Amino acid sequence: MQKLLMGLLVCPICKGKLSLKPSEKELWCYADGLAYPILDDIPRLLEDEARPLTLDEKLDRP
Repeated sequence: MQKLLMGLLVCPICKGKLSLKPSEKELWCYADGLAYPILDDIPRLLEDEARPLTLDEKLDRP
């Protein structure tokens, strides 16, 4: 994703910063412990489509 777009996207729950994980095709919110999928290059920022981050993923902060 473009850097500009990443600067505009925020977590729909806490309005915090999202981290792009291109290998998983997900956007991660460490504050809420959720991973939002990116499907067909479109971020799906819906709480009911997010998956919880595992403990290992939570510790993998940039």
